[in-house]
Amino acid sequence: MNRNILISGASIAGPALAYWLGRHGFRPTVVELAPALRKGGQAVDFRGETHLTVLERMGLIPELRLIQTGGSPVRFVDELGRTLLHLPAEFAGGEIEVLRGDLAKVLYEHSLPHTEYIFDDSITSLTETSSGVRVDFQRGAPRDFDLVIGADGLHSNVRRLAFGPDERYVSHLGYYAATWQLPSDLGLAKGSIGYNVPGRFASVGADHRDPAQAGAFFVFAAPELSYDRHDPEQQKRLIDKAFSGLGWEVPRLLSTLYQAPDLYFDSISRADVDTWSTGRVCLVGDAACGATIGGMGTGTAVVAAYVLAGELARAQGDHRMAFTRYESRLRKYARGCQAGGDRTGKFLAPGTAAGIRFRNTVLSRPLFLNGMLRLGEKVSTTVTLPDYPADPSRVSR
Repeated sequence: MNRNILISGASIAGPALAYWLGRHGFRPTVVELAPALRKGGQAVDFRGETHLTVLERMGLIPELRLIQTGGSPVRFVDELGRTLLHLPAEFAGGEIEVLRGDLAKVLYEHSLPHTEYIFDDSITSLTETSSGVRVDFQRGAPRDFDLVIGADGLHSNVRRLAFGPDERYVSHLGYYAATWQLPSDLGLAKGSIGYNVPGRFASVGADHRDPAQAGAFFVFAAPELSYDRHDPEQQKRLIDKAFSGLGWEVPRLLSTLYQAPDLYFDSISRADVDTWSTGRVCLVGDAACGATIGGMGTGTAVVAAYVLAGELARAQGDHRMAFTRYESRLRKYARGCQAGGDRTGKFLAPGTAAGIRFRNTVLSRPLFLNGMLRLGEKVSTTVTLPDYPADPSRVSR
């Protein structure tokens, strides 16, 4: 019946999938490289009927409303701090916006009654057999599972082991992004302030829960760089070099970079996988069809987790049938959402001064701004969600 399922990744897609698999009577195990759930992180949002329908079926909307950020308005300023463009909170915040770490914690807690979690470990090899998958771990003893699901992000370890290296599937879109926490001494009110020069964007935003804290968010244009994804000190030097010599508050923000314990740094890229499954291994979320920023990846991951678990239940564990139905139902939807990520770098850090002025002028017009908001909601609601009945014995939490 393929009930024993290993999921790699405990960010968003992994715990969401574990929750639904547990509701359908499966036995999920989640393995996560980090020693614990990652806290904080950038705000993520849900928008449109499709996202909210899944959250409602999970019973999460009241809980998420209690921890939502309320969205963050954005001001783009010149070197002297004068406002050039103001974007309202709903432009980036959707209908529900929460911190990534807070969402991961909620999903983890709701999935926990029916899920085994293994932290501080990683899959090193996958060997498919006639009846399952033999999994070797970096720390733990080898184990056998019926199915393995890669929910481990754009640079998926499962995808690398089962499908091939990143170079086959991940396309660099010409930009890099970084975030880190810092003490707030800029007198920030709610929202964030951003500053542009061609090809670079530096911003800082207030922490909605702790006025003494703030978050930096930097984006810069660059060809694909060679660096160690597990060496934050090397990454900090790349950021420092990219923004050296800029005005406004950039020097002060950079001065906090080397003390930041929680740097996030990655290319703005997209993943395109021809087929989301091979044998007994399947991909979900960014591992299958992701975009670093702006591709509605969080909402897509939660929707995909719902559909994948539901199709496995509907097929009574027949993974071939379930994987085919899952991909057929969601591929076009996920690709449509993902496309927004192709424009993120160019929007935040246009390559020319004329491009910056054009963005500011166009988005200052309410008609155009409202049209972009409606388009985002339309893209996120282009799939019909089946109602997958849960195992009655697993419904109560």
